[in-house]
Amino acid sequence: MHEHAAAHDSCCGGATDALARAERFCGERDLQFTRLRRDVLRTVAAEGKPLGAYDIAERLSGTGKRVAAVSVYRALDFLTEHGLVHRIASRNAFVSCGHSHGEGAGLVFLICRSCGSIDETTSPEIEDQLGRTLARAGFRPTSRILEVEGECGACLSREAHAHEGA
Repeated sequence: MHEHAAAHDSCCGGATDALARAERFCGERDLQFTRLRRDVLRTVAAEGKPLGAYDIAERLSGTGKRVAAVSVYRALDFLTEHGLVHRIASRNAFVSCGHSHGEGAGLVFLICRSCGSIDETTSPEIEDQLGRTLARAGFRPTSRILEVEGECGACLSREAHAHEGA
């Protein structure tokens, strides 16, 4: 298993890295990286934990300026379609991704129930087995994302130290 995230930093790098990658990506493909798309990505990447569209809209709304959730959803659709953010279905929330995945790469999100962190990883072993399972079923997926909930290493370590001290 190859891990892309370290400790409890944002999923795949900070806001600066995510924005730089998005600028390059959109420039290379002649895609519009609008101010709203940029602001949504910056907000998600800066948080480091999953954010829902309404949370993003609230963070982007200022005095006298209201950003509609529907506009945020449109920006998230674009960012998700191009792999710049990932949707965590079990949370109906989004995390940024500051690196490229191979075409059709399967992702595994490790979601900590204690602290809420999300680590992203890929696994060729899981991909191979899933590919065989899908082929046998005659099923063509549009996405291959697995979500696994539990406790992260940092929380397990804190828990173990707490029990040692008790």
